[in-house]
Amino acid sequence: MGKTVAPLFYTHWIVSGGPVRGYFFSKRMAVAAFTTLWSPSIPVGGGVRSRSEVRLVLRRQARAEAAPMATEKLGVKIERSPPESRLSELGVRKWPKWGCPPSKFPWTYTDRETCYVLEGKVKVYPDGHDDYVEIGAGDLVVFPKGMKCTWDVSQAVDKHYNFG
Repeated sequence: MGKTVAPLFYTHWIVSGGPVRGYFFSKRMAVAAFTTLWSPSIPVGGGVRSRSEVRLVLRRQARAEAAPMATEKLGVKIERSPPESRLSELGVRKWPKWGCPPSKFPWTYTDRETCYVLEGKVKVYPDGHDDYVEIGAGDLVVFPKGMKCTWDVSQAVDKHYNFG
């Protein structure tokens, strides 16, 4: 089993002779885990890297790996299962709600829309593309201003939305 190293900025490091494994803690609960590419077998000091530089690199990499990944497809940005802290930061629960039953209809975004899908499943077909973007429950989605598309709702949708 690995040797435990002192926590760094709410991070717990476990060194096991391979890559460094770490965990972010919030109120004594692990909220994210990561594995760095830096190996403890790489010499520290001696002109290679100082311990503080190694710690800084590890912290930056850990934060990047723990952050929710947003993807973009056909101009639509999707963040899958963002943490509640991100939703609170945006004030999502205070946004108005909108919903619709299974249906298919054209839509034009006259302003940028950010929405958080509570329920449902939708395929969005941007005009001029044969491909589609699929969104569903738990997705935080940003549609660009001016986008024209067709919504194909296969499961009834309930979402919070915000323009601007």
